[in-house]
Amino acid sequence: MLTNVAVLAYQGVAPFELGVLCEAFGLDRTEHGVPRLEFAVCAPTAEPIPTSMGFSIQVQEGLERVRDADLVAVPAIPRGGMPPEPVLDAIREAYDRGARILSVCSGAFALGAAGLLDGRECTTHWMYTEELQRRFPEAKVVPEVLYVDTGQVVTSAGTAAGLDACLHIWRQEHGAAVASMIARRAVVPPHRDGGQAQFIARAVPDCDAETLRPLLLWVLENLGEDHSVESLARRAHMSPRTFARRFRDETGTTPHSWLTAQRVAAAEELLETTDQPVEWIAAEVGFGNAASLRHHFQRARGVSPRQYRQTFCPTPGQASA
Repeated sequence: MLTNVAVLAYQGVAPFELGVLCEAFGLDRTEHGVPRLEFAVCAPTAEPIPTSMGFSIQVQEGLERVRDADLVAVPAIPRGGMPPEPVLDAIREAYDRGARILSVCSGAFALGAAGLLDGRECTTHWMYTEELQRRFPEAKVVPEVLYVDTGQVVTSAGTAAGLDACLHIWRQEHGAAVASMIARRAVVPPHRDGGQAQFIARAVPDCDAETLRPLLLWVLENLGEDHSVESLARRAHMSPRTFARRFRDETGTTPHSWLTAQRVAAAEELLETTDQPVEWIAAEVGFGNAASLRHHFQRARGVSPRQYRQTFCPTPGQASA
């Protein structure tokens, strides 16, 4: 279980992506029921570190602190730049002892230089995917997705996708309710699937009447109902073809994929926070029956609903309806 996080900082580090990692793992949210993690930003030198934005930061912890971490996070680096060899050695040593490694945006290049991307699916910001593939030809670069989780190594795209990957790790390690609380504090969506597109085809108009946001909020409040492209298109006053195209433009995914992901996420929270049987939860979130819920849950999370409940709510009666 995730208890200790180290974030690497070095010359040219991007302060925004560094801040994302501090926001995700470094804040004390125990008053909201979020477990407190041991957290540190670590650097190869005690001298002030120049960032990519023209100012320097002072880091108190050295690279020896990385040895205690069960998650080592690498923020973005300057295009064409590379962390010093001691930082790459720290990444390799952490990986060799079984720590999980997370990169945000161009931080994937550091993982490539450390030899962690060979033969592995990975991603980075869509502007850099071709360069990542060119510099590390043995890597299996997946362009345009938000993040890729191969188990021990998680790579993510731009800044917002980096936060999505952080929430994904929180969800895996401490459950959906904890991840949702962190998302609420950060005022971001609690879950975006890693395979979702990094960007949408065109900007969403400002007028709510011209976007799908009201419809999506209604669906989230009525997950238990039957929904299809045809029924949702009628509610949005569009043809099914126009609706499907508009949906992908605004969300980066298909109606079916989005709806399934929302139902799985809702099932997670109900598994953690209620003692209701799986059959009841399946009906409540719109899967209809337990078999359908088990199929989609296993496919999305890699475990059955029962295994998930045992992990995040192990004591009978601990959950409260």
